Amino acid sequence: MTVSRGRRPGAPDTRAEVLAAARTSFAEKGFRGTTIRAIASAAGVDPALVHHYFGTKDDLFVAALQIPVDPREVLAPVVAAGPDGAGERLLRTLLSVWDDPELQPGLVALARSLVSDDSASLVRDGFIPVVVGPVLASLVPDRPEVRVPLVASQIIGLIVTRYVVALPPLALMPSEDVVARVGPTLQRYLTGDLP
Repeated sequence: MTVSRGRRPGAPDTRAEVLAAARTSFAEKGFRGTTIRAIASAAGVDPALVHHYFGTKDDLFVAALQIPVDPREVLAPVVAAGPDGAGERLLRTLLSVWDDPELQPGLVALARSLVSDDSASLVRDGFIPVVVGPVLASLVPDRPEVRVPLVASQIIGLIVTRYVVALPPLALMPSEDVVARVGPTLQRYLTGDLP
């Protein structure tokens, strides 16, 4: 099959079609099984156009998730301040995003779909190792393959409990109380002694 370069004639929103093809591919094949070439083929465009619109496969993955914020950008200041106190800063930052009334509905909808759909592989094989893992790995002194999943388990559990299930009293607890109670656990996972 020959794929023409650039935008297809008469296609009003090629970018949206590429994004739809990416969502389908990531959902069906997971992060690892999806290629830029396959997405381009499904959308009927040249792979260079996919790169033009979205940059890397990682960036395309983030766009396909339809997250209202890019977690890599949100977490950049947490990482820039270094590992000391990172657990509390990380949690404070995440809670400020999740508690934002403009962002929360979209984030909760995304969390619900990831919990209820067959999307676990996207979190396991894509979101954690591609989006969150590389950011957090710069905060840990060793064993990122153990530390990052521990941090992710705590954060995912907190998000599901506080925002999806809305389990009292955690759902009603002021964010600074959550930071005071959970932040030290995240810090231990990031930099503390591990068995």
